[in-house]
Amino acid sequence: MFVRWDEQRVENDLRLPGVGDGTVTRTFDAPEAMGINFHEVRARSALNHVAGGRYGFDWTINPFRGCSHACVYCFARRTHRYLDLDAGRDFEREIVVKVNVPELLRAELGRPSWKRELVALGTNTDPYQWVESRYRMMPEILEALERAQTPVSVLTKSPLVMRDVKIFERMAKRLPVSVNLSVPTLDEDAWRATEPHTPSPAARLDAVAELRRRGIDSGVLIAPLMPGINDSPDQVRPIVERAKKANATFLGGVALHLRDEVKDVFFAWLETQRPDLLPRYEQLYSNNRAYMQPEQRKRTTRAVRGWGRNRLRSALADRSSPSGEGTPPGGGGVAGVPRGAEAAPPPSTVGDATLTGPAGQDSLF
Repeated sequence: MFVRWDEQRVENDLRLPGVGDGTVTRTFDAPEAMGINFHEVRARSALNHVAGGRYGFDWTINPFRGCSHACVYCFARRTHRYLDLDAGRDFEREIVVKVNVPELLRAELGRPSWKRELVALGTNTDPYQWVESRYRMMPEILEALERAQTPVSVLTKSPLVMRDVKIFERMAKRLPVSVNLSVPTLDEDAWRATEPHTPSPAARLDAVAELRRRGIDSGVLIAPLMPGINDSPDQVRPIVERAKKANATFLGGVALHLRDEVKDVFFAWLETQRPDLLPRYEQLYSNNRAYMQPEQRKRTTRAVRGWGRNRLRSALADRSSPSGEGTPPGGGGVAGVPRGAEAAPPPSTVGDATLTGPAGQDSLF
């Protein structure tokens, strides 16, 4: 794939230790990309197999590693350690771009062995993060899936997904297609504090409404719900109301889970931004706990009154599945991640809230 921009700089001396020699590193003169290095690599595969099928799908595609959205709670942060990079600033500032994913995907989907199984995007980092506006890999990826008559599910925080709405609209006439938006909060203070470089949450809900108007399945995931940060009824209610108005295919929420390096990053953020909450979180996640106790999870999700059980469960799997990128460097795809590196939340994290919704939706939890 040939990429050309007027405002860019190419450097060859910023190679990632976990990727190897030959990496091209680009920077862009754009406000959204200041201080960020984009490392172009050639992956060995596009389709990642998720063993066991326990997440509702068996295949994922991850065009990027790392994410400039910089969400303090992002579960995918820990996968950057397989690049010999840290889960904090490096995850946000050293982004891996797998420039050959579209061509690899076309070849892999063309194999006689391909069974046209559901493919999920957004299982690791956001496929519509800012840099996608420059590399434009998603249209090629979607068109390859369409030609191969392969169902697709997307989860994103970005209304950039609407750039490809005509492709989704065309696909939805022949294939199962779901384009889902993650909206943890509409509270501006909570939004800017916890996911500082994401697009407007209100614009994400506008995208859901337009997708539904065009006949495309689109749901809203309120996740993660964080005690004392975005879980109050007054914060959750506006999302529920707007999702209903948009006729979202599903709506649901899931409580925050913190594991390993992600927990370190989140607790460091609490120390500087919300020290008043630190004792509470130390209790909630004591004894190396990654998840809240069931009763606390229920309290945290109490304000969410959602709908669309089956589709919600699929979206939760999208957000919490293993990235499926094979084995560590040297034994698989470029900068691979061991299977099982990102386990889904236990079943008890799903469906804690009382669920209601617009008429005509799927059966409730």
